[in-house]
Amino acid sequence: MEKGYEFQPFAGFIQAPAGRVIILRHDVDRRPGNALKTARLEHDLGIPASYYFRAVTESWDEAIIRKIAGLGHEIGYHYENLSACKGDEGCAWEDFQANLAKLRELSPVTTICMHGSPLSRINNLDLWQTRDYKALGIVGEPYLDVDFTQVFYLTDTGRRWNHAGASIRDRVDSGFDIRVNSTGHLMELAREGRLPEQVMINTHPQRWEDRVGHWVWELVWQNVKNAVKWGGVRLGVLAN
Repeated sequence: MEKGYEFQPFAGFIQAPAGRVIILRHDVDRRPGNALKTARLEHDLGIPASYYFRAVTESWDEAIIRKIAGLGHEIGYHYENLSACKGDEGCAWEDFQANLAKLRELSPVTTICMHGSPLSRINNLDLWQTRDYKALGIVGEPYLDVDFTQVFYLTDTGRRWNHAGASIRDRVDSGFDIRVNSTGHLMELAREGRLPEQVMINTHPQRWEDRVGHWVWELVWQNVKNAVKWGGVRLGVLAN
């Protein structure tokens, strides 16, 4: 805000993009309680954001989804239907529609976002080679409807900003060569006006902890996952 940026949820950006904008996207892979803490903090600061929930028990908490929507944030579907259905396109399409309908009982949903399913060789984006999400009233999917040559993309996948070596699918064809070394460095770039006009920042709330035990567990577990993903790609077990 200090540098003239407007914060928009993803649906707002798709429908009427601001010229100087930050889109805050949160993929709630698990620990939805952390997402609620983040949502409350953003609400207190007057910042709208987008929260994408998976249809799995470690993410899907209906009370929390309703609370986050009630704070004025956007709710979206973090889908993984093709990998969950082992590549069966018909099964995936039915599963997608069913989960979307359930989520819409809790909040309006007009955008979706692919879950990378890094331990699967199946890319969930491939469902849209034969199906059309816009026929269901969906206006946008970040990996398909954003020109990332114009929008600078930052993600904490791999527990570092734009950690390409630990990201199987959470990556884009970027038009920017901006290295962000830390969150402090990101804040410095913002203060000095060295960020592009349009920025999307994706975080996973379970990674942001002030409880020491949970923070250490996330650190260790993420390092294990990074090693598994790197080894899987090298051995050809996982797609790169």
